[in-house]
Amino acid sequence: MVIEHITPVSLGGETILSNLVLSCYRCNEFKGNRIRGIDAETSTTVALFNPLRESWREHFEWSDSGLRVIGKTAIGRATIDALRMNNEWLVNARRVWVAAGIHPPLEQRQ
Repeated sequence: MVIEHITPVSLGGETILSNLVLSCYRCNEFKGNRIRGIDAETSTTVALFNPLRESWREHFEWSDSGLRVIGKTAIGRATIDALRMNNEWLVNARRVWVAAGIHPPLEQRQ
């Protein structure tokens, strides 16, 4: 995990607790300095998911297999695309975690 600025310093974000979250390295790299993404379903530009202010369950759910994140809202879908949350590497990692019984997280299982 790496420390991620929700609003990047390059866009005026500060290095203060209310603007920092933990992120996997790959998601952080894919996000870059973006704070918005495009929802492929509606073609609208929306803010990316803010884990300090929004509920994961409102915007995302796990596929039945637990391998893929599914966007329930425009914010969820745009965030999944921007952060490439279903890239091959992550899907393969989740496959191992599911087999080990440690994924999806208990509080997010349906």
